[in-house]
Amino acid sequence: MDESGPGAAAVEVVEYTDPMCPWSWAAEPRLRALLREAEGFCRHRRVFGVLFDEDEEPAPDPAAETAWYAGYVERITDHAGAPRAARLGWVAASSWPSSLAAAAAEAQGPLVADRVLRRLRESVFVLGEPADTPARVLAAVAGVPGLDEPRLRADLASAAVRERVCRDRAEARRPLPEVIGLRGDGPHPGAAKETEDGGHRYALPTVVFTGPGGRRVVPGWRSMDEYRTALASVARAPLPPTDGVPSAADLLERYRSLTSPELAGAAGSLPPGARRVRTANGDVVLHPQERSGPAVVAAHRSAHRSPAGD
Repeated sequence: MDESGPGAAAVEVVEYTDPMCPWSWAAEPRLRALLREAEGFCRHRRVFGVLFDEDEEPAPDPAAETAWYAGYVERITDHAGAPRAARLGWVAASSWPSSLAAAAAEAQGPLVADRVLRRLRESVFVLGEPADTPARVLAAVAGVPGLDEPRLRADLASAAVRERVCRDRAEARRPLPEVIGLRGDGPHPGAAKETEDGGHRYALPTVVFTGPGGRRVVPGWRSMDEYRTALASVARAPLPPTDGVPSAADLLERYRSLTSPELAGAAGSLPPGARRVRTANGDVVLHPQERSGPAVVAAHRSAHRSPAGD
């Protein structure tokens, strides 16, 4: 995020997340909107919490685990109105490859990083094929506009990026006291999760706002109003005025893919050639020039595809 705006140096938004996390996928439209509203007003930092660690024991019955997890994702996406794949092929073996790629992409700028993270999430929640190996990661992000793929391939294997994600993992396992033993309403109030070593990890997503007005922690599944209120509170100032309701065309140009919740808050028509990918729970709309990721699904469903429309 741009740090040049008034007060930017004093206001920080830290997002604890994971590319394979269904609640983070569900919250992405709200966090995208918040960060657009706060652009130039604060700095944003992602911390990858490593939801699926690489030293975890494999499930004794992978098919049963996948069936259970698919049901878990279904309940989350139904609650949030988020898309989900009609069939989940497997549960991610590890979050490390996707977290390394998402962290490495940040060196190529926030726009590229956002697009890479979105592709990684779509590998699970649109395609049903988690990007949980380096090869799957590279296939998922192939063709991302602006991405230097050879650089990402090198950075994905670098010690520096791995050290970064190791720091992220450790930071996510030092949650603030506000979320220890937290109780609240709803399916995901965001209490810190207990870890096998007797410690805790932030529930994902959790967003920590810090500024002149102090600190506010907004964990779990939260409304836009809660995010806005927390940001304004720590900034000791209202959010800067926006340019009004964003257009669907502008959002699609920026992000390359949009979900139904994002389109519900947008104005105007989609550009000619935008394509809908039908999922088991709503649509993903793709930029006309999007050629990878969910576009693979769109190509296979071309006989049943209708124009994106408004």
